[in-house]
Amino acid sequence: MTTLTYTSSHMLGQQTLTLTGLRFDANLGILETEKTAPQPIQVDAELSLGHQPLLPADDDIMHVLDYRKVRKIIIDECTAEHVNLLETLIGKLANRLMQLPNVKGVRVKIAKLEIFADCEVAIRVETGQWNKD
Repeated sequence: MTTLTYTSSHMLGQQTLTLTGLRFDANLGILETEKTAPQPIQVDAELSLGHQPLLPADDDIMHVLDYRKVRKIIIDECTAEHVNLLETLIGKLANRLMQLPNVKGVRVKIAKLEIFADCEVAIRVETGQWNKD
């Protein structure tokens, strides 16, 4: 029987943490109706973690980026206060996500789901470093 040993210097891969379809209500917009009541939004986020070992050093959540924490940050940042512009909100969120440990790049999309009856409106931003390999 052969035992495989993995070390952090071998077996690396480009890692991206992705949350898609996160829906909740946020206070966002310049219209009077938007200023008086929250509206549903959807957030998609990708966080580039750069080259990471294919297998963590151990099977402990303390040694990886906990996606529960990322989800909470997204919701907290988007619901902290009323923001007039979608562009302002997405910039604040991207900046906050870039502050997380080991995050090299962030891609975020925020969609206002009910602003128009016939379409959704969204802004997408990309910042930081993304491996193009």
